[in-house]
Amino acid sequence: MQNLKIDGERLWDSLMEMAEIGATEKGGVRRLALTDLDRQARDLFVEWCGAAGCKVAVDAMGNLFARRPGRDDSLPPIATGSHLDSQPTGGKFDGAYGVLAGLEVLRTLNDAGIETEAPVEVVCWTNEEGSRFAPSMIGSAVFAGASDLAFGHACADVDGKTLGGELARIGYLGDGCGKPLGAYFEAHIEQGPILEAAEKTVGVVTGAQGQRWYEITLTGRESHAGPTPMAVRRDALVGAARIVGEVNRMGHAYQPDACATVGMMQVSPNSRNVIPGEVFLTVDLRHPDDARLAEMDRELRGVAAAAAESQSLEIAVEQIMQFEAQPFDPECVALVRDGAAKAGIPHLDIISGAGHDAVYVAGVAPTGMIFVPCADGISHNEIESATPEDLADGCQVLLHAILEKAGAR
Repeated sequence: MQNLKIDGERLWDSLMEMAEIGATEKGGVRRLALTDLDRQARDLFVEWCGAAGCKVAVDAMGNLFARRPGRDDSLPPIATGSHLDSQPTGGKFDGAYGVLAGLEVLRTLNDAGIETEAPVEVVCWTNEEGSRFAPSMIGSAVFAGASDLAFGHACADVDGKTLGGELARIGYLGDGCGKPLGAYFEAHIEQGPILEAAEKTVGVVTGAQGQRWYEITLTGRESHAGPTPMAVRRDALVGAARIVGEVNRMGHAYQPDACATVGMMQVSPNSRNVIPGEVFLTVDLRHPDDARLAEMDRELRGVAAAAAESQSLEIAVEQIMQFEAQPFDPECVALVRDGAAKAGIPHLDIISGAGHDAVYVAGVAPTGMIFVPCADGISHNEIESATPEDLADGCQVLLHAILEKAGAR
């Protein structure tokens, strides 16, 4: 078993074929959740899984489960996977690598005629990115019981289309949600610069940062940009600008490891000669220490209120997502570490700065993650890049971990 090798070239070819769906001019992908392009990506994955002898089940959140039977098919499956949806200007590897690395593991087991004691499943989670339907990772959240199905189905995009309605439209609305898993492993590009800087090929992910998302609406009064004196203005954008500056300051103040971001802003009426009367913006706060993240939460609310008061604005602050810092299962972490050692791959322990479906799954099943480098740490960007060799090495470690956990002969 230790000498069993995945086919790195086949993995790369599958990634490149998947990347043709929603391909952008700069070399990335635009494959927003539950669009027709997402449907095409799902269809291709289902086709490949069928060719690998797997049955694919779809749950009520549109999560896909491609199952390779085990000798004892009554055992909970050992699962691996990620997502196929992307950011509006996303890269080829974010998410898709984890799904197709899992598929490559199944293909490798088939090629070698290896049986596992427990079944092995590859999962494609719905709406991991959250770029079309907020909050992110809602497919795995409902699966894990962290959010209810009605809430998941009611999530709406900017045009008012609901997640449940779009699942039905593209033909991926299944039944039920949530089931036992024996363990879950997720392979992913790092999306940061640590592995590359350390000249390591594999990150053994020991856990993930805590994270909170907010939506803030500031309401002032729109009026003419010429006749309205500065002293009497109620400029919502000025208030928003102060919040942006304070959020950035907080990110620097809560080091080490804090991140604070304003990622979206909508200005109304968005006319060059009208004082903005309303601004909607989002805030993303992250820290691996839950107590420090709670301090950041309190400070955000204070600086937002002060910014609104400075411009005589009304303000609404809604927290739409929260999960605590999540340590991963020690045994699964050790299996990833041992797999890298068996393969002779340079590795180091690392904390995930990004949210992943593994964070929610860790609440209901033993979980581990495998990171591989991406060039310059750049992700959520069309120029996102990873080497075939690094991707193959990460998949090799995934194979070893699954073989050990699923029981192979």
